[in-house]
Amino acid sequence: MNSVYAKKALLASGWAAGVRLEVADGLVSSIETGVSARPQDIAVGFVIPGLCNAHSHAFQRALAGHTEQRSPEGRDNFWTWRERMYDLAGRVDAQILTAIARQAYCEMLCSGYTSVAEFHYLHRDPQNTEETDTMFAAISTAAAESGIRLTYVPVHYQRAGFDNAEPLPHQRSFALSIEEFLAHHERVAKLGAASTVVGIGAHSLRAVSKESLEEIAKVASDAFVPMHLHIAEQQLEVDQCKSAYGDAPVRWLLENFDVASNWCLVHATHMEADEVEALAKTAAVVALCPSTEANLGDGLFPLHDFLSHNGRIAIGSDSHVSINPFEELRWLEYGQRLVTRTRNVASLRHSHVGSELFLRALEGGAAASGQEIAGIEVGAAADIVALCDDDPMLAGHGDDSRLDALVFSGYPLPVERVMVNGKWCVVDAMHVQREAARHAYLEAIAKLGEVA
Repeated sequence: MNSVYAKKALLASGWAAGVRLEVADGLVSSIETGVSARPQDIAVGFVIPGLCNAHSHAFQRALAGHTEQRSPEGRDNFWTWRERMYDLAGRVDAQILTAIARQAYCEMLCSGYTSVAEFHYLHRDPQNTEETDTMFAAISTAAAESGIRLTYVPVHYQRAGFDNAEPLPHQRSFALSIEEFLAHHERVAKLGAASTVVGIGAHSLRAVSKESLEEIAKVASDAFVPMHLHIAEQQLEVDQCKSAYGDAPVRWLLENFDVASNWCLVHATHMEADEVEALAKTAAVVALCPSTEANLGDGLFPLHDFLSHNGRIAIGSDSHVSINPFEELRWLEYGQRLVTRTRNVASLRHSHVGSELFLRALEGGAAASGQEIAGIEVGAAADIVALCDDDPMLAGHGDDSRLDALVFSGYPLPVERVMVNGKWCVVDAMHVQREAARHAYLEAIAKLGEVA
């Protein structure tokens, strides 16, 4: 049994002082408040629950910084970026994927993420295209070695677009038939470890047929596991959906599927007012990835309207141009300030925006990753982040503004220790596997050669 003593901890009931947590079998087994530390306790400053990175493409960590040169045509957008991403995807084998994902997951842990939903469509290993499980094994190994809690979301990718039933040549490395995909999901669902949840998903409306999406949604509904889907990320996708299906993506989805609280729609950037309200009423989570959405020029999600209808959100680092949950929350708010020319846009439940965004992301991330309990309470997973209480970032801040400081101060995070499933993954601000992960990542990048 581990025991942790915090000067202050953010519990489900709010901030408390003199908090002693006992941990057994990966769970918080007891919580005492207003007490003193005992000799066997690990003493820390401030403790907060870890956040879920609700949308990750781990392999794209290797692409960060390699697509920022203007093309000769000077018309760069999501679709030109995608060609560079496809080139990388076609060269990432299971060994390379393990190294890239482990490095990304270690970085997530050091920034305060304690779990990740891996939106995974690299199903075929370039070294053996008939094998569809080795790439899952790579993700699973990377998660286990880094210590992060994994929600594996195998994603179906079937076709090139609404009007093209076959995948393009550079998509064939991860395209599967619906039969192959469901067989893969059935196999890996039986292999889930104690700290792994297996969800299911479809890449996007353009990449799967309605019939295939119906089969996938049935699996998610029958088992009530997380169901993930990219939707309405780009205006071109919206226009194509209207042309093919006669309606905008979110509206069409809600009219044709029973979208429920286990669904996680990623981006949902381009919606009309009626779609925003209808989506919020389903209790589905929208995973927002502000750093990637900005990097790709996606647009801005209608955050205030969605939250005003009690919509649920989570955050993710997506393509990993940034791996910092507090930066994602900061830019989520800043984007809204820029478009509305007002301040403190997201503060609907709490007057302090940092608390509002953090708590919403905590709740939504737990739902998107299939975790039954969000936050620190008895019976919850022992996934906690310990902050250095004498860091200048937090100086002068009390309970009301401490999360504001984390979100809006914008310089190196005061993350001192991170525990997942009752085990310390980060100690003294360094991941316990830092050197091994870095060495393997450098070797993998060298093997890849020129990334883009």
